[in-house]
Amino acid sequence: MGHRRKHAPKRGSLAFLPRGRASSSIGRIRYWPDVEEGPTLLGFMGYKAGVVNVFLIDDEPSSLTFGKEVARAATVIEAPPILVCGIRAYAKDESGLKALSEVWMKDPPKDLGRVLTLPEGFNQEEGLRELEENLTKTVEFRAIAITQPRSTNTPKKKPDVMEIKVGGGALEDQFDYVKGLLGRAVSIEEVFKEGQFVDVIAITKGKGFQGPVKRWGVRILQDKSRKTKRGVAALGPWHPARVMYSVPRAGQMGYHQRTEYNKRILKMGKDGGEMTPKGGFVRYGVVRGPYVLLEGSTPGPKKRLIKLRHPSRPPKRASERPPTITHISLGSQQGK
Repeated sequence: MGHRRKHAPKRGSLAFLPRGRASSSIGRIRYWPDVEEGPTLLGFMGYKAGVVNVFLIDDEPSSLTFGKEVARAATVIEAPPILVCGIRAYAKDESGLKALSEVWMKDPPKDLGRVLTLPEGFNQEEGLRELEENLTKTVEFRAIAITQPRSTNTPKKKPDVMEIKVGGGALEDQFDYVKGLLGRAVSIEEVFKEGQFVDVIAITKGKGFQGPVKRWGVRILQDKSRKTKRGVAALGPWHPARVMYSVPRAGQMGYHQRTEYNKRILKMGKDGGEMTPKGGFVRYGVVRGPYVLLEGSTPGPKKRLIKLRHPSRPPKRASERPPTITHISLGSQQGK
């Protein structure tokens, strides 16, 4: 493999301004794609465990290494089944989507009370009947799902909540599908398949308050410079008589929401032990339950919640079959 050039522009990108801290450590999904197959859930959740090296046969026909064994970095995400504890129906008016009605499962798990206060004495049958009566007003259904962190190696009991849109098929079929999911645990194999591309939504590692050299990559000035070396030499012209937004300045770096498109699922499995390096992942430990192996990196540190979504702009020529993995390097990552 040739040397892969590092992407490090001197003045950074203005595409994500303002670079403020995310409001939460859980990313928001603002767009759901349309899918042909279905009905199906369009998303899933898991916790980032770490990165391993994978050797596989390159199956991209236009690649220079097609048919050859190549090494790739891959992220292990621990993804135990999510529990669908509610259904929400949405109607549409001139100002966009609005919640129409919702229904909750019987006997929700005790840990759900750590996140929200559930309505007491909720009548599930009456709620489902109301959803069915409002079917003509409904434009989409979303499942209210929670993670089960107690079955992972994350040191938390409080589950993370996510609204997942139901896509594909007619609205009546979507209603029957999501009604069957209510109160049931859904595994990742029911949502995605090996070899498929997914979008990853997460909050990046926080770096705190950083200067313009680290934050924007500006050049360090020579020693004879006046006043500063690790600053911007000129903040702009006399007029306009203000510092323009495009001038690199110090401020928050990291802990931003990012969406990374088209990460390929290399492998999925039930036993996380087969994907855990010797001695466990540093700062995570042993992957105990179901997992998903994604090609490349994902935003955020270990234990960060990672949201997976059906691809919003999938590649036109994508292999339908899972890749052929020849070896996964699971040597100790602790320098022992």
